[in-house]
Amino acid sequence: MHKNRKNKHFNTEILKRKVIKLPAEDSKNEKSRSYDHKKPSQEKTVIKIAKYATVNEFSNMIGVSPPQIIRYCMSLGVMATINQRLDPDLLELVAYEFGYIVDFIGKDIYDSTKKDSLCSRDPIVTIMGHVDHGKTSLLDYIRKTNFIAKESGGITQHIGAYNVEFKKGKSITFIDTPGHEAFTAMRSRGSKITDIVIIVIDADDNIMPQTKEAISHAKAASIPMIFALNKIDKATAQPDKIRKQLANINLLVEEWGGKYQSQEISAKTGVGIEQLLEKVWFEAEFLELIANPNQPASGTVIEASIDKHKGYITNILIQEGTLKIGDSVSSGAFFGKVKAIYDDLNNLISKAGPSKPVSLLGLNGVPSAGDKFKVFIDEKGAKKIALKRKQLQREQSIRTKKHITLDEIGRRIALTNFKEINIIIKGDVDGSVEALTDAIKNISTEAISINIIHKGVGHISESDVILAKASNAIIIGFNVSTILNARTIYEYRKIDIRLYSVIYDAINDMKNNVMNSPLKTEQVIGKAEIRNIYNIKKLYTIAGCMVINGKINRHLKIRLLREGNIIHNGELASLKRFKDDVKEVAKGYECGLNIKDYNDIKVGDIIEGYE
Repeated sequence: MHKNRKNKHFNTEILKRKVIKLPAEDSKNEKSRSYDHKKPSQEKTVIKIAKYATVNEFSNMIGVSPPQIIRYCMSLGVMATINQRLDPDLLELVAYEFGYIVDFIGKDIYDSTKKDSLCSRDPIVTIMGHVDHGKTSLLDYIRKTNFIAKESGGITQHIGAYNVEFKKGKSITFIDTPGHEAFTAMRSRGSKITDIVIIVIDADDNIMPQTKEAISHAKAASIPMIFALNKIDKATAQPDKIRKQLANINLLVEEWGGKYQSQEISAKTGVGIEQLLEKVWFEAEFLELIANPNQPASGTVIEASIDKHKGYITNILIQEGTLKIGDSVSSGAFFGKVKAIYDDLNNLISKAGPSKPVSLLGLNGVPSAGDKFKVFIDEKGAKKIALKRKQLQREQSIRTKKHITLDEIGRRIALTNFKEINIIIKGDVDGSVEALTDAIKNISTEAISINIIHKGVGHISESDVILAKASNAIIIGFNVSTILNARTIYEYRKIDIRLYSVIYDAINDMKNNVMNSPLKTEQVIGKAEIRNIYNIKKLYTIAGCMVINGKINRHLKIRLLREGNIIHNGELASLKRFKDDVKEVAKGYECGLNIKDYNDIKVGDIIEGYE
């Protein structure tokens, strides 16, 4: 079954041979090329650059126009756009073609795996597929938890990792990635840290674009794939139709004489899931996965966020070594000493070994999803490396910043309908901020330029509002709210603040409103604080509230905030003043209200009414 299987690497060697075959001295070959760029010299210039740089950033660094880079990528079989992030392997090839050698920032810091004391480790499995094909439902069944209920709209908005013991002594680490097209970079990062990919496909549907994209990520990273044909409990399910569609894109499953394993499952009833896990374990045994637990820990950042009480939380996947409380850690441009380690079930633990996903407290900032982390002997060493990386990132940011020319000013003036829109993006985790940034950048056209002037993790602060006022920018918040000072400024200065809990709602709003008409401003009409809770015959819950700002109207949309975080969006089922139904209640008055189809409320929660 695995006789013909080889662990190739993205066809990099083939592509490198293609580049080397074109010597700089051969003028005939040079003339025959269909694109025009700098002639590669024998002596290559070394440039420092971060991994996953965009075509535009890379173009500005080496002084070659984006269309030239895109044309060369197309000659290698890669369809790229100006704002697309390039894989490290592809960056190396493109740089070589244009006369440069790439030195990735931080590369020398993390490549220090010791080969002694190696032992087997758990497989790391990434679950990928199209939106709503059952990725999180599958993981939910395996974990025996109701995680999907926590995600807005029942769709994964973040990347997460979980360790599951399915048999005595046999554990698997699962990574769940979002399926929406906006999260391409996050799925790409997920494929970089995984051993096996499970592609979930709805047997009652077809192979969708995001499914093909997930397959491309896995193939580019030369990772074994297992196809899970989900929802076979439906009477209309046609798993053989999916197998045929896979065969049409040169992916033949074992049942049809190919090399890819597949399993019919139902994430709802659990049918076939045990057999799927057995196939994952069989694949892992074939790969002979090993790691060294007896060295300082290193691995990859999955997500990072800010907690009101705990501070900076970094979700990491340990790939080598053992992480312990008290270790000095560096990740990206940040450093610190590990103060606490939590497992994927939020239990406090003292240490964690290879293939374990954990959350740590102690870094002095929020690293980017996909950044490497490493334990150092002392905090001084971790600080030195972090500051070095921060300086290199700042230098790269300056070098890649494109300044407008006089010719460009003239061209834009000639376009009488030209618009320039400034955007500030704030989100709950770094991965979502990056995904939203990439997606919104791609909305730019010849007539409308979208500039991301600031992005960050955390709630919308007073400084964000002041920056938006100074630069005439729109603020987009994803799974965050505004702090009180910022809200006060917003009410007086009418800054355009838009809050979302589902990422493609934000993207669709930008496409529909920005491209066709001015963006509509969301206006908060009033706020009420829950002071008491009354359970009515265990059927529904009434919140006894005090209106602390503006007024609460019966017909407004509402969102429920807990410790500043948005936990529910919906509408009111009822609004009462004493025993009477009322249309609205003004500031300083008490009221009773019931949220439609939602009862998980607590004293101290804030209800915002907006339109």
